[in-house]
Amino acid sequence: MIKGIIFDLDDTLLWDQKSVQVAFNNTCKLAETKYGIEPVEFEQAVRDAARKLYESYDTYEFTKLIGINPFEGLWGNFLDEHDQFPKMRDNSPSYRKNAWTLGLKAFGIDDPEFGHQLAETFPKERKGNPFVYNETFSVLDQLNGKYKLLLLTNGSPDLQHTKLSITPKIKDYFNQILISGDFGKGKPDPTIFEHALSLMELKKEEVIMVGDNLMTDILGSNRIGMKNVWINRHDKERNDVIPTYEIAHLEELFPIIDSLNE
Repeated sequence: MIKGIIFDLDDTLLWDQKSVQVAFNNTCKLAETKYGIEPVEFEQAVRDAARKLYESYDTYEFTKLIGINPFEGLWGNFLDEHDQFPKMRDNSPSYRKNAWTLGLKAFGIDDPEFGHQLAETFPKERKGNPFVYNETFSVLDQLNGKYKLLLLTNGSPDLQHTKLSITPKIKDYFNQILISGDFGKGKPDPTIFEHALSLMELKKEEVIMVGDNLMTDILGSNRIGMKNVWINRHDKERNDVIPTYEIAHLEELFPIIDSLNE
């Protein structure tokens, strides 16, 4: 009998990928206007530079443990006061500026001032373009009050709460919100799933995990023997991590829950 559902946040309920893409598109257009750089190529150069820079910091192992990617570093403030977040916060301004400035340098342009302007633009664009999947609220409405709902998300507490504050209705559906940066380890570590169950006061047989990422949501819940649902909206190739169920749309969750509760 399913009594509780754990949901991932990014690209499961929130369409984070689209928000980041729109922020890149709008910011890269400024470079096209000023220097005639092709926006898609410029975005790739900035992503490459950001990834290399991000991996060079001594906070990199911590960000891998918590599950914070380089592009969240391009707009997160990391106002959290524990672990390595203060160090990440100190690094943020130079990291952002350097990522965009190095992106320009890939096209032979040395303009740190404009790099700084782009670095300031990207967070505004990301915050100004929150996207939620069409079915998110209708699915949560139908589950609300019938099941215990827990939101389990990797990342910086400050950044994840920022995402929830710019799409404020989502958090109201959840009995608990568990963020890896508060817990100290992220998905797929089995301990964060066990902690989620203890917060819900349910056994693993009574809970199902719903998420878009095979290597975090599905692998982690598999490790503790919890049933899971992989939401694969974009027809991604499956790797050797096998979900209990696979769906392309959140509405497909209901027949699965009904069958488990028969």
